[in-house]
Amino acid sequence: MGRALLDWFPEIGRSSAPSPKPALLHFFCGLLTLADWIGSDRKAFPFEGSFRSDYWETARDRANERVADIGLAEGSLHLRAAPGWALISDYPSPRPAQEAVGDLPVNERLVLLEAETGSGKTEAALWRFATLVAAGEVDALYFAVPTRAAARQLQRRVNAALQRMFDPTPEAILAVPGQLLSGEAAGRPLPGFAVLWDDTTARPARWAAEHAARFLAAQVAVGTVDQVALGGLRAKYAHLRGSALSRALVVIDEVHASDAYMTEVQLAMVRSHLALGGHAMLMSATLGAAARRKWLNEAVADLATDIARPYPAIWTTRGPQPVAPDNDADKAVHIEVHRGWSGDAAAVLALEAANRGARVLVIRNTVMRAQETFAACNAARPDLLLAVDGQPTLHHSRFAVEDRALLDIAVEEAIGKDSPQRGRIVIGTQTLEQSLDLCADLLITDLCPMDVLLQRIGRLHRHRRLRPSGFEAARAVVMCPPDGLDPLTRTAENGLGAYADGPSLSGIYVDVPGLAATLAEIEARPVWQIPTMNRALVEAATHPDALDRVATAQGWQSYRQRVSGRALAEMSAAGLVLLDRTAQLPRSFPDDERIRTRLGEDGVILTLPEGTRGAFGQPITRLALPAHWSRGLTGEEEVQVDPGPPMRMTVSDRAMSYGSYGLMQDQGDRHGA
Repeated sequence: MGRALLDWFPEIGRSSAPSPKPALLHFFCGLLTLADWIGSDRKAFPFEGSFRSDYWETARDRANERVADIGLAEGSLHLRAAPGWALISDYPSPRPAQEAVGDLPVNERLVLLEAETGSGKTEAALWRFATLVAAGEVDALYFAVPTRAAARQLQRRVNAALQRMFDPTPEAILAVPGQLLSGEAAGRPLPGFAVLWDDTTARPARWAAEHAARFLAAQVAVGTVDQVALGGLRAKYAHLRGSALSRALVVIDEVHASDAYMTEVQLAMVRSHLALGGHAMLMSATLGAAARRKWLNEAVADLATDIARPYPAIWTTRGPQPVAPDNDADKAVHIEVHRGWSGDAAAVLALEAANRGARVLVIRNTVMRAQETFAACNAARPDLLLAVDGQPTLHHSRFAVEDRALLDIAVEEAIGKDSPQRGRIVIGTQTLEQSLDLCADLLITDLCPMDVLLQRIGRLHRHRRLRPSGFEAARAVVMCPPDGLDPLTRTAENGLGAYADGPSLSGIYVDVPGLAATLAEIEARPVWQIPTMNRALVEAATHPDALDRVATAQGWQSYRQRVSGRALAEMSAAGLVLLDRTAQLPRSFPDDERIRTRLGEDGVILTLPEGTRGAFGQPITRLALPAHWSRGLTGEEEVQVDPGPPMRMTVSDRAMSYGSYGLMQDQGDRHGA
């Protein structure tokens, strides 16, 4: 072997040991891991029992063939035509934001597109991808969105677009662990890490879809931001992910949705990606100046200056470039406050509108309030509710993965772009607010931060279509606590404010000054012109100057300091686990493999007995428990299942039920609830 190595690599005999820069070491580490994964496939590299001095030629030929087969070879994507608008869509002409992106030069490596929801940002990103492919700048695309539901919906859209754009057509894989999906083909795991696909087409490039660590090696992948973040953390396979991603355009949609911890992790990964020559595109409808500065290294400015920034706009190294107004995106939203936010109150509002033929989207801040609202509507008019196979249901995170996939399809059919015009009520939580192409006639929502509220409003009158009588104008009802916001600085309710137990702030939306600023805008402006007012609305409720004024006026200075301190603590926490590619390779990674892409406790994942059927009669394999239900559990406990209906589960000393309302604890067994 030693003599053969000198023949294969004669430089060994005359070269001194290299001293590469840290960035190259990190990149090579990932490249070597990727090569090892490819070379360990015995179907591509059959085992040979005897050493051959000429095996290097055989191995190199097989490696070239395999790399080409799985889509990792340079120039493996072939556009059907020049990267113009006609390649992306059959619409006669692009919308302003899309055209502005199409005109960007290829040497801009970091692009930020700020444009209203429904303005065609997805197609703009695909146009950017085609332009970079044609220029030889990228060979892959990773499209990152905040939630799994959004990833599932977007994967179908992107996969359809690829058929128009490329020949041969690559399959867009769904980069969500446990979801074996490549193009339209679904896979089933077999023993020995093999996967059985449900069609007969041999597609070696599906290799990237068969293991979560290989998602970023796909030619085109659509998944959550977590997969990008994992490449920036000192976690297993981080180097593999980072090196595989280096040839891609990374698109991060709804970039505003990340908290301080997630932003730091994503920012570190994107910066290292750009340093390797990669490209990134960030997109948002509601990115405040304070968040934007982290990505673009902008100088600090006052509130008035930031409100005066153009919107919509594209940000590059040349600064903000205004995007022409999009008449198709303009809408006037009539917004009103409803004092009181019980499940019954939300149900009354939803039922009244649905009885008049409206498609109603109800977004609650917590699963408990969503379930309360569902129960009230189900008792009155189950026929008006979202349904799967005729079973009334709602949409939130406490469903099995297999059932969530069915729910995502049902939501789009109920209130999507091409949904039938009839009374319908879709109830859910934050799982419905981002990246989904929904088109409700009426929005009923809990109070939430301004950027989140505008995202929810983005699911309202998203497309031009006929509306039922009385709903020709977009209307949003914002449900608020009946006793004002001051109590939320002492204890949380319905996802707002901070929980009282513990020295640090914990909760969903803890920034009470920001909530107060949002509520003030709603009360002061009963009609919002979208997107004309987007910039002013976001800055009025997220800009540090504005929040300091609210805190001073309400006597919340101490609370405001605690909110700011929490953000700093999250940033510090991220710094402890980031993989610094400008430093030497670490001698070891932390022993704790549970480094997270998002802060917060993880709940245990229960493995269900074989043959367990879920809320809609389909087999399910696992259920994730919320963190506060999981205390004292390891996930290794045996799960006893009574099929019901509804299905009941016993785990250790815990009793739960699972049905069309999702996972619930039995009354009297509310561990940590």
